[in-house]
Amino acid sequence: MQDFSFSPELLALADRAEDKARRRFAAIDAVSQQCTARVLAAFARHRVSDACFGGTTGYGYDDVGRERLEAVYADVFGCEKALVRHSFVNGTHAIACAMFSAVKTGDTLLSVTGGVYDTLRTVAGAHGALGGTFADYGIGYREVPLKGGAPDFPAIREAAAAKDVRAVFIQRSRGYGDRKSLTSAEIGELCALVRSVNPGAAVIVDNCYGEFCETAEPTHHGADLICGSLIKNPGGGLAPSGGYVAGRADLVEKAAFRLTVPGIGGECGPTLGLNRALFQGFFMAPHTVAQALKTAVFCAALLEDLGCDLSPRWDEDRCDIIQTIRFGSPDPLLAFCRGIQAGAPVDAYVTPEPWDMPGYDCPVVMAAGAFVQGASIELSCDAPMRPPYIAYLQGGLTYESGKLGILTAAQGMIDAKK
Repeated sequence: MQDFSFSPELLALADRAEDKARRRFAAIDAVSQQCTARVLAAFARHRVSDACFGGTTGYGYDDVGRERLEAVYADVFGCEKALVRHSFVNGTHAIACAMFSAVKTGDTLLSVTGGVYDTLRTVAGAHGALGGTFADYGIGYREVPLKGGAPDFPAIREAAAAKDVRAVFIQRSRGYGDRKSLTSAEIGELCALVRSVNPGAAVIVDNCYGEFCETAEPTHHGADLICGSLIKNPGGGLAPSGGYVAGRADLVEKAAFRLTVPGIGGECGPTLGLNRALFQGFFMAPHTVAQALKTAVFCAALLEDLGCDLSPRWDEDRCDIIQTIRFGSPDPLLAFCRGIQAGAPVDAYVTPEPWDMPGYDCPVVMAAGAFVQGASIELSCDAPMRPPYIAYLQGGLTYESGKLGILTAAQGMIDAKK
């Protein structure tokens, strides 16, 4: 059992890490304050009331809560329309619906941030015609490799100008890649570049892990669609499932057709009593994201003194909640992940082991002692078991619990070396 007993040496390093991070914490709180004000104002404008929290069943017609929740999302994200549903099974599902909203047979989707995330490769047709993929519908997929870990603007300019390119895809976070995440302003630069050579192409952003990390979202900087998971940032740790697509009204409607069926789209869909959790989670999201960011900053400040290779550094600006730790070999990576699990509120007694997760091409170890299964806004750490053995840490519902989880993982690393 975990009694949170740490060595005096580690506690001294923790004090030093917190002292270093105080100015960064203040900057994170300032962003949270601005985002909270935007969310609170949207709740007031759209007259959120107790009547919105009741659920519907069956077809879900005339669900005032669902309609106002989607209006609040669209308002906060600065766009025309939003689709927010618990029936999205994960972020990949929401992103796939967004991707299909902008392309048809004969069109091509161009990824300008290298390869799409592992679980989207099948959607994009990387494994051929399996039923419902781009390959099945005669939709093309191409990608522009990153250059030095960043978008290659000259190559993107050339590739995006192709007449068959009808959608451009941007992945905001690093995913399982070894690159920096993109700020909303950087995404805006990519949007402007694409529009200069292909005005008709829709720009779609996988916004996972990035919501409320900055004072603006990619849709404020010109993206046509953003999409993500409710068990990451925008669910605030309270949403039990779901995803969202937000942006241009015509594209959101087509994404809804993909989620349900053409002609019905977002007009149906019972909320089954989940509206309260989705509203409250979105209201809490800016604060919860700030807690996760503070946890990541503390982790980077602490592990820097332990000689780890980190990205971002503790003193760098952040545009998503992901912290990477490059271990170089499997043993210290596993020790760290097992420490994160041991410091979790749920399943702390479980020992994470690598396994063949659906949608991935190698075993993945995942430490995730969460109240909501797989919720990345709760403290978790996962890693594909392949060189260079990089762990991807994210989340933390409260800074206090996140700090304890990081200390438990660090102590596990130290003990494993003895």
